[in-house]
Amino acid sequence: MIIEPVIRDNVCLTAHPLGCEAQVLEQINYIKSQGPMTGPKRVLIIGASNGYGLAARIVSAFACRADTLGVAFERPGRAKRTASAGWYNTEAFTRQARASGLGVWNINADAFSNEAKEEVLETIRTHLGQIDWFLYSIAAPRRKDPVTGDLFSSVIKPIGEPSTSKTVNFLTGEVTEVTAQPASPTEVEQTVKVMGGEDWSLWIQYLMDAGVLAQGARTMALSYIGPECTRAVYRDGTIGRAKAHLEQTVGELTQRLEPIKGQAWISVNKALVTRASAVIPAVPLYISLLYRVMKAKGLHENCIQQMNRLYRDFLFGTSVPPPKTDDQGRIRLDDWEMREDVQEAVRDLWDRINDGNARQLADIEGFKQEFLRHHGFDMPGIDYMQDLGEDIVASNAL
Repeated sequence: MIIEPVIRDNVCLTAHPLGCEAQVLEQINYIKSQGPMTGPKRVLIIGASNGYGLAARIVSAFACRADTLGVAFERPGRAKRTASAGWYNTEAFTRQARASGLGVWNINADAFSNEAKEEVLETIRTHLGQIDWFLYSIAAPRRKDPVTGDLFSSVIKPIGEPSTSKTVNFLTGEVTEVTAQPASPTEVEQTVKVMGGEDWSLWIQYLMDAGVLAQGARTMALSYIGPECTRAVYRDGTIGRAKAHLEQTVGELTQRLEPIKGQAWISVNKALVTRASAVIPAVPLYISLLYRVMKAKGLHENCIQQMNRLYRDFLFGTSVPPPKTDDQGRIRLDDWEMREDVQEAVRDLWDRINDGNARQLADIEGFKQEFLRHHGFDMPGIDYMQDLGEDIVASNAL
């Protein structure tokens, strides 16, 4: 089987097992080049198969020498259908971590379900005893309430009124205007139910009640704020409302963790190409412009570089003080993105960009390359014309 990227509506439906392995190895090698560091030793990551969650797992394992338990909901492969990228990523990480003598456990399940929580608890008790670091990193389209059984769906829409903005087709470079219609009150409420802090809170309560959070255990969820040009559809929209709810959950969780002297944080991260960001109106264009500016200034970071800086400079380094936060208690890992000189340059390009000059002003190729690499394509050293056997495509080694 020769595997090619199949992309519909900015969603890639295929993944390349060898390319996914290559991009995981690239991240591992980067972290190894940064040297070891002090940090957590027994780690739980919800959403561990791609993007920031995978990067955090790699830093935990290969910089801190942590044993890790990763939870993700990924599709295994079949003879004539590839697995999801996250499935191949997890396989590659598992092989490398075990070869390095690290403990690795994976649970492929819906993290919103009680069954997933029960399996996590059993795994912790059997293999880890307790955990000292818990990262919650989920971007999901749907959530089934574990108590009522109700199904909620998230949407990416503005709130209150339609929003018209520039956007770019990163496959063709075409710049157009797109209008997003406002969400209904029900859609807003359901998006908060899926992407807000409720499930993170349920996880913490479950783990606390079970006594598997170690003394001083810490937990973190990830958020995003972004610039004015994406505000209507993101921070002031349905996803932003959910992120605000997630951020408001931190104080409650820190209080709940007081008996074990634990701490909860939010990290506001940089805009990056992810499977989620590729489908949000205006965001691909903003990211393409941001990449152009930040690369020119020597400030660009990808997922693994962001997580490396978060761990080393904010959380776990031997000389790191308690993390500096903004006036709402958030760690601002978007500090370089939101620098005034960076945002001023992006605003200038945003005002000038059109269908005729897009490839000159924006890093559209960089966006496209990073999108493809998330799915194992466009990785150097991979022969994409190689006819892969069914044993590789349908690998089921987790």
